[in-house]
Amino acid sequence: MIDTRPAFDTDVARAARRERFARVDEWIFDLDNTLYPAHTDLFAQVDEKIRAYVQVLLGSTADEAQRLQKDYYRRYGTTLRGLMIEHGITPDGFLEYVHDIDHSVVEPDPALGAAIERLPGRKFIMTNGTRKHAEKVAARLGITRHFTDIFDIVAADLLPKPHRETYDAFLARAGIVPDRAAMFEDLSRNLAVPHALGMATVLVVPHGAREVLREAWELEGRDESHVDWVTDDLAAFLAGLITT
Repeated sequence: MIDTRPAFDTDVARAARRERFARVDEWIFDLDNTLYPAHTDLFAQVDEKIRAYVQVLLGSTADEAQRLQKDYYRRYGTTLRGLMIEHGITPDGFLEYVHDIDHSVVEPDPALGAAIERLPGRKFIMTNGTRKHAEKVAARLGITRHFTDIFDIVAADLLPKPHRETYDAFLARAGIVPDRAAMFEDLSRNLAVPHALGMATVLVVPHGAREVLREAWELEGRDESHVDWVTDDLAAFLAGLITT
């Protein structure tokens, strides 16, 4: 793992980065807390609606609903999959409800848009959320036109990252050769399969100067062997691939 945050970046790190990414022409981005910074707290709205859904569905207390929500999220990849397996719910109402949020908190990011535009080849969003949610986020960021396609949880037949079958389905649909691809994610566990397939992997972490509300396990794994690079500034990382 090479940490590209300013305090850790070196000439050696930049040289390794240039060499590895010189052959990448397929760029795959997670959505939430990756294409927009975690301190935006957009996903906190989704999180709260999931907790409310679980509480009503099971008739539980708020604390118990939160415990189950996080337990399912960690064990199954999404709370939705846990609810489908453990309680037999159907997905449509859940997905519509939890993504009905205020997207206006996401601010336009011209620097990110410019950096993505200059990357050679195709760009994709691969998310455990819905296409509609991804489209709204991309529109707020001002980056929609740079992407070839969005692969969402419905396209994945409701099987979320980090399941290997989901990556295989996405790669087959897009016609991507893994060793020419790079994957950007905010969860280390979601980079294990891409790394094993031969992709360059980049973990996007919260900015050190910003406080974010995340589960402890969500912030783990930056030192794992399947994480090639770590950055807390996606736009700057991408721009550096072109200008250095």
